[in-house]
Amino acid sequence: MYEQDTTKYRIHLAIQAEGVVDRSDVVGAIFGQIEGLLGSELELRELQRQGKLGRIDVRIQSKLGKSFGSITIPTSVDKAETAILAASMETINRVGPCVSELQVQSIEDVRITKRTQIIERAKALLLEFEGPGIDPESLIDAVRESQRIEKIATIGTDNVPAGPNVLASDAIIIVEGRADVINLLRAGIKNSVAVEGTSIPKTIINLCRKKTTTAFFDGDRGGDLILRELLEVTDVDYVAFPPRGESVEDLSRKEIIKALRNKVPVENVLEDKISDYQESQKPEDFVQSEIKKDDITIIKSSASETGSEHFGEAGVVSEQSEPSEDGFNTEPEENIRPRTVFTHIREVKNRGKARLISHGGEIKEEIAAGEVEEKLESMKQDLEGIVIDQEINQQLLDQLSMHGIRYLAAPSFTGIVRLPATIRLIPFR
Repeated sequence: MYEQDTTKYRIHLAIQAEGVVDRSDVVGAIFGQIEGLLGSELELRELQRQGKLGRIDVRIQSKLGKSFGSITIPTSVDKAETAILAASMETINRVGPCVSELQVQSIEDVRITKRTQIIERAKALLLEFEGPGIDPESLIDAVRESQRIEKIATIGTDNVPAGPNVLASDAIIIVEGRADVINLLRAGIKNSVAVEGTSIPKTIINLCRKKTTTAFFDGDRGGDLILRELLEVTDVDYVAFPPRGESVEDLSRKEIIKALRNKVPVENVLEDKISDYQESQKPEDFVQSEIKKDDITIIKSSASETGSEHFGEAGVVSEQSEPSEDGFNTEPEENIRPRTVFTHIREVKNRGKARLISHGGEIKEEIAAGEVEEKLESMKQDLEGIVIDQEINQQLLDQLSMHGIRYLAAPSFTGIVRLPATIRLIPFR
């Protein structure tokens, strides 16, 4: 007889046997050793016939010559009789030919369990019942928003989520995930496409090479890492930053428009310090953004998305002079202003040279990369930084850092396990 709907209690027992036994052995031992022990009113077979004792459920397994498991006995007798039945089970000391032990784990009140389930379900139903409805005044906005969300599609062999205008538009916005695409659709922006992870899909790589691209990722470390990977595998024209610590999917329409309007050319983003980027606002359409590395300050402008620009006094963008194609300033010698660390990198890269930079960004001396250690031994410690076209390892880094420099720029840094606290490492792009 299986467990009845009128079951009030369940007796839970644990069993151990010094040998291998089966379920039938356990059931036989229960009926055989309890028979006649409790009197006619609690005779197990009579209780089963009356529907007051359910099916005895035995789950047992054997390992290394011993058996162990659990027994569940449902009853519909009263609490006292159930307790007597449970206690009687512990008198069973043999199952089949094996010495055994049964121990009561608990007596479960089925009605309390059902009440608990009823209460939890009622709470959930009450929350659903009291859920806010749609404000009549926002009906139109809700319909328009659902229309925008329904227009999200997938493109390419990678099936990346994208807005409806991605393929037709000359410019696209790269975001992290589907939720970001949906949020941009809510803001009326239909040319966004999602990378869906740190592995950049080929579809997006190809789109970036053909179209004007703006990267717009979350303002956290995850977004920084995805941006760095994107910059390594394809071409990006601009980078837009949400407020630090904010996700694109959580931004309001105003915040999205503001972030995209203040995008900066990718050349102005320091690749290894994207997370340190800080945005500062200026009146009207002229917006300056700043990256700081200790005393190295580079000010960038997004006032115009076209035309050339370079860095003038104190790193401020100057529109009165133009850089030549080789990166050097074409002003008269008396008007030449300090170069930035990026200018030094461009001028040293692939030339096998080392440039010693004094305070203010001026060139103190330019020598062959292999001579830098010997040269530093004979110089006073008045250098701001070193730009060297040579791979830097731990040994060379330790030697260079002893000369009081604040930054070191090189093509790559390998095997660095100990970074001096007073020096910044800037990899070539």
